[in-house]
Amino acid sequence: MSNLSYKQFTLGVEEEYMVIDPETRELKSHEQKIVQEGQKVIKDKVKAEMHQAVVEVGTDICHDIDEAFMDVGTLRKTISSIAGELGLWVGASGTHPFSHWQSQLITDHIRYNEIVNELQEAARSNLIFGLHVHVGMENREMAIHIANSARYFLPHIYALSTNSPFWEGRKTGYKSYRTKVFDKFPRTGIPDYFDSIEAYENYVKLLVKTNCIDNAKKIWWDLRVHPFFNTVEFRICDIPMTVQETITIAALFQGVCAKLYKLRSQNLNFIMYSRALITENKWRAGRYGIDGNLIDFGKETEVNTRVLIYELLDFIDDVLPVLGSRHAVNHVHKMMEQGTGADRQLNKFEENQSLVEVVDLIHDSFLSGL
Repeated sequence: MSNLSYKQFTLGVEEEYMVIDPETRELKSHEQKIVQEGQKVIKDKVKAEMHQAVVEVGTDICHDIDEAFMDVGTLRKTISSIAGELGLWVGASGTHPFSHWQSQLITDHIRYNEIVNELQEAARSNLIFGLHVHVGMENREMAIHIANSARYFLPHIYALSTNSPFWEGRKTGYKSYRTKVFDKFPRTGIPDYFDSIEAYENYVKLLVKTNCIDNAKKIWWDLRVHPFFNTVEFRICDIPMTVQETITIAALFQGVCAKLYKLRSQNLNFIMYSRALITENKWRAGRYGIDGNLIDFGKETEVNTRVLIYELLDFIDDVLPVLGSRHAVNHVHKMMEQGTGADRQLNKFEENQSLVEVVDLIHDSFLSGL
């Protein structure tokens, strides 16, 4: 164990925030002002997104989970304060509880214009907010190996992130409706298994050669070996309501990567399951969050999702001391008690059947714990 280095498992966290009109609680275009002002303070760590009511931020490369916590915390505080000066609110939820995409403006940018032109209503209606976590890899061969195995754990961690129970003023019945919206895009969902990094790169080249895509960033899977960086990028999660939830989820992804690396170094492999089976678990996680059952494919039986999440914690436990992330991972217990963002949104709605109050909860939680 001691001769293995885990230094390569750096972290990068990208979050997408919603911009809210404090009067109506509707989504509102910030006319890129938040981005313009933000760039004066945090440079290229803030970007415009396709819809003008979305702001995307990304951390620097963080060497451990505490650095990531500081970075995400600073980004949230910075964006929140700039929005406040412009008379706007920000919040973190996978979907807005009642705004309609039809009334939202699209950012005028060549890349977004191309995507809207190709994908039409699927792109215009894609008014959703996600969390992307990058975990650094020593090389791309190791990245594809880890990505293949890590697919199995995507539904477990996604269940913890569920934070989009409402869509266009309706209670959807899902804990994460965001994924249902995004499913309309091509090249989404759980990826296939790839024999080698060459096999993956040949797949990308074929799509480019046949004009399916113009670059590898138009592969929008729930996890991908990043086209340009040596990272595995986890893209399945809803944006969590609070910083602590984001950091806990990032720590879980990092822990899974480090554990799979450790197994590989001992010539042990994690069992590969087919995309079709993992997709069954993803569907359940999106529908029920942490309150349903997932399938344990080894035992061929349904198991309470919470039990499987505790099994995941056991699985990664031995690499947490080296990563220095146990305190972040331990927050999972609190998440199980308090429920996911979706559970808290639904509980708030049950009080007075008021979606405005749900938006207030989303806004009030944005800086909680900072």
